[in-house]
Amino acid sequence: MGFFERIFKEPRWGVHPDDHKRPAADMPLRTLPPPARLYMPLHQHVGGAARPIVLVGQKVLKGELLADAQGNISAPIHAPVSGTISAIGEVTAPHPSGLGFAAITIDNDFADRWIDTDPAADPFALSPEEIARRTGRAGVVGLGGATFPAAIKFALGKRLQVGTLIVNGGECEPYLSSDDRIMRDHADQVVDGARIVMHAIGAHEALVGIEDNKPEAIAAMRKAAEAFPEVKIRPVPARYPMGSDKQLIQTLTGKEVPADARAAEVGVLVHNVSTCAAVHKAIRLGQPLVERIVTINGGAVAKPGNIFAPLGTLVDELLAFTGLVETPSRLILGGPMMGVPLLHGRIPLVKGASGILAFDALEAAIPEAGPCIRCGSCTRACPMGLLPIEMAAHIRAGDLDGAVGFHLSDCISCGCCAYVCPSHIPLVQYFSHAKGELMTRERAKLRSEATRRLAEARVERVERETREKAEAAARRKAERDAAKAKAAVEAAAAAQPEGEIA
Repeated sequence: MGFFERIFKEPRWGVHPDDHKRPAADMPLRTLPPPARLYMPLHQHVGGAARPIVLVGQKVLKGELLADAQGNISAPIHAPVSGTISAIGEVTAPHPSGLGFAAITIDNDFADRWIDTDPAADPFALSPEEIARRTGRAGVVGLGGATFPAAIKFALGKRLQVGTLIVNGGECEPYLSSDDRIMRDHADQVVDGARIVMHAIGAHEALVGIEDNKPEAIAAMRKAAEAFPEVKIRPVPARYPMGSDKQLIQTLTGKEVPADARAAEVGVLVHNVSTCAAVHKAIRLGQPLVERIVTINGGAVAKPGNIFAPLGTLVDELLAFTGLVETPSRLILGGPMMGVPLLHGRIPLVKGASGILAFDALEAAIPEAGPCIRCGSCTRACPMGLLPIEMAAHIRAGDLDGAVGFHLSDCISCGCCAYVCPSHIPLVQYFSHAKGELMTRERAKLRSEATRRLAEARVERVERETREKAEAAARRKAERDAAKAKAAVEAAAAAQPEGEIA
């Protein structure tokens, strides 16, 4: 293909970083022996934190409900092992701030005793509402990183009459291969889960998008889907961020999701391959989400690979299982492009954690930033068609409204712009900072409006009470005056001699 053909035929977005997926992706899937103590955070999903329903000292079985969903958007938390609740308190959050958040600590009794499950003999005999209810009760959320409660997306898809389910097997982030492994090792679970999701939302087809750098996964999924023509395996070009919902939707269907719209509004719903496998377990086996496959990779790891581990396992214990060749210079939860830096390894594995990266000094090195040379590389790489150079200029000048004018809210923080920048400008940090400032400003505005409404309500209440008091006082005065007038008339009548006519 010639230069001009590439210009007009190839999508002008995204980047092609070295994927660093092998040898980790090719290592056999290993299972981590459950540790002696696990820490289950109450906030492992989009929405409100779960509400604890257990007490310290209480014995629980594997899969038992520990914390119930609360609010319109939330998800329950279940015990990853059988054992005893030893604490309900704070652990370090998987966040660069290192702040604490609430978690339930379980001491493992190593008996691995499950609750009595309620498997569905025929999921397709269940109503869509029942599938959504069971999925929600099992605590299934988006395992690709978004962690949005799956049952809520089911209801949305059903309400908006979605016709196509897209199963996201892109996994475009470098180093990560947990989705690759679940498609290779448990393709039947992914396909079955996708068919159950189709039934739940009323879709007539499922398009499984898998980047073409995963030939083993593509072959395994095609074999698992042979008997189900409604499930179509669709290899897509290996390009970051192909795993982003909007980019995958456009590649597979040609549909473009508007900036202010949801995928379901264009007739499409997206679920990750690992999420589909979790739906399979929730419906077919009656098992809640208590474990997942996580990639352990990076230059500091002795035996990189994919580990099947219970949720609540500390990062340190996962790294001890794979071994380290040196002390990591940087720990990242997720991938290098969109992952979260960790302050230390005493942080628990959560539902949305697809990988733990332990970088050596070379991988962790951050080049010194230079001045912008206005090359436009960031603009060409942006998958959302934004102008990162202009947004960054406004943010540096403190003009956040100007950055919003260049559609800052549409930025998906994929990092493509920073990756291609020859001056190594930390563009994503600028955008994340600006979004945080705007969120703080919006919250302050909401608090101000709430305070204003309260003040206005108080003034109105005081005025009403004053008015009511005045009206009551006027009524009492009128009653007193009427009583005095009546008394005067009666007194005058009593003082008049008999027979005299007034």
